[in-house]
Amino acid sequence: MRLSRPEIRHTTPEKFFIEACDEGADAVLAIDRVSNEMALTGKKDVPPSAVTRPICGIMGTIRLVAGMYLIVITRKRNVGSLLGHAVWKAVDFDVISYKKTVLHLSEIQSQENKTFLSMINNVLTTDGFYFCTDYDLTHTMQRLANTSPDFQEMSLLERADQRFVWNGNLLRELAAQPELHKFALPVVHGFIVMKPCRINGKIFEWILISRRSCFRAGVRYYVRGIDSEGHAANFVETEQIVLYDETKASFVQTRGSMPFYWSQRPNLKYKPKPIISKTTSHMDGFQRHFDSQLLIYGKQTILNLSFNTVTLSKSVLRYIAFDFHKECSHMRWDRLQILVDSVAETQDEYGFFMVNSEGKTVAQQKGVFRSNCMDCLDRTNVIQSLLARRSLQMVIPCRLQLLACVVSWADNANACAVQYAGTGALKTDFTRTGKRTRLGLVMDGWNSMIRYYKNNFSDGFRQDSIDLFLGNFAVDESDGPTPLRVQKDWKFLTLPIIMLVAFSMCIVCLLMAGDTWTETLAYVMFWGAASAITAAIIMYNGQDFVDAPKLVHKEKID
Repeated sequence: MRLSRPEIRHTTPEKFFIEACDEGADAVLAIDRVSNEMALTGKKDVPPSAVTRPICGIMGTIRLVAGMYLIVITRKRNVGSLLGHAVWKAVDFDVISYKKTVLHLSEIQSQENKTFLSMINNVLTTDGFYFCTDYDLTHTMQRLANTSPDFQEMSLLERADQRFVWNGNLLRELAAQPELHKFALPVVHGFIVMKPCRINGKIFEWILISRRSCFRAGVRYYVRGIDSEGHAANFVETEQIVLYDETKASFVQTRGSMPFYWSQRPNLKYKPKPIISKTTSHMDGFQRHFDSQLLIYGKQTILNLSFNTVTLSKSVLRYIAFDFHKECSHMRWDRLQILVDSVAETQDEYGFFMVNSEGKTVAQQKGVFRSNCMDCLDRTNVIQSLLARRSLQMVIPCRLQLLACVVSWADNANACAVQYAGTGALKTDFTRTGKRTRLGLVMDGWNSMIRYYKNNFSDGFRQDSIDLFLGNFAVDESDGPTPLRVQKDWKFLTLPIIMLVAFSMCIVCLLMAGDTWTETLAYVMFWGAASAITAAIIMYNGQDFVDAPKLVHKEKID
């Protein structure tokens, strides 16, 4: 079922009218700004006095302190055409209040509402939202090919894989009324690129789609491991599609946090110590995770790129440990071929999905590689790009270096890394060129420093933003205080000031040193010791000084 294309928003003091621009369509979505009710009406019911603005689609609605807000896409960019269907990237958004003023709010409520609005905008301005009005971007080609005619008749919202509908929470009002589904626009978050390539005079289309799961979503250090339902942090499904000589081929891989209960809280240290839960059953969560993975993808081969642990071997679940840093130390990145060769037979067994020029399915992918390192970003993307390149050579037998495809895997790494860790990916020099370079090491060091700052001093806000956007936290309709009013204790403000003053006095004493160095040395030692002791206290209580989430309790995100 094709979505209506809502491209005009009419606004009056009482209502929003969303007009579908499909040829011959008369249906208009009317949203009452007072009662919050949604209903279908006709174009004739739109008042001539309404203020008209073009839009590209509806992201949904959300309740904040001031009341309900409508979120719309105001600008889009064409990414390309997938099997004849235009794919768009959402570029700009507008968050519009149902209420005409916020005079009904107290000063504190008004400030909290502004904070919540900034959280929503923080998520919306994180690059990587994509949509299509007449194709289901949430499913792989193989899943779509194995569906029933009844499935094809469903609205995109009804049939979408809810793991990848990032505005699912925002669409809940529209979802409750089936007649409004034509206005509900499922939006995925991740990365999509489409590249025309040429081999021996023949052109083929190369497409990469990474779908980021909205279950257990968040930022690097505040969301690790799995939750009680088996959802893994930073889970991403990546599909490589090749359209060649009227045939269609697809190769799918997944990534996700190590599927047991563990956390790694920022505490001002460069690498916080991972903590494995001692109070929960890891096998229960592990079982739930892989039960769903096996049901969706078939056989699984787990590629653990962090360190060597126990070996797991079953007919449908295989485990391979490859200590990336140890094996590739001293710039020996050629040793990655050891891992690729070790799984070559398994990759041949899993194969890929293919539909020939006559529209007949001639091959099914029977399993996937599930890769992870600590963050499921940098090392993971390197390995996934190598396996994808080998799959591409299986689909199109050649030994050519496909530069556009290689570069796009590096772009995919950057997109996923920005969304989870806040910076571009590490190790992309190898993905782009096939070689590890010293310039790449320098850039990795720079990105690592930026990650350190963001992970410690801005990721709490980002985590709150994602939780609010996805509905993990809902603003209460009552007038009671929100968790935003939680204040840091005295240490948060006092100790950094003491350390700064002590360090400054130490410098001043050195600069103003006179003839009596004994007295100067005493002052320097006193203020230096005060500075060092205060810094040690801050580091010891590191978790009290980082930007931690406020909207979700600790036990819910451990």
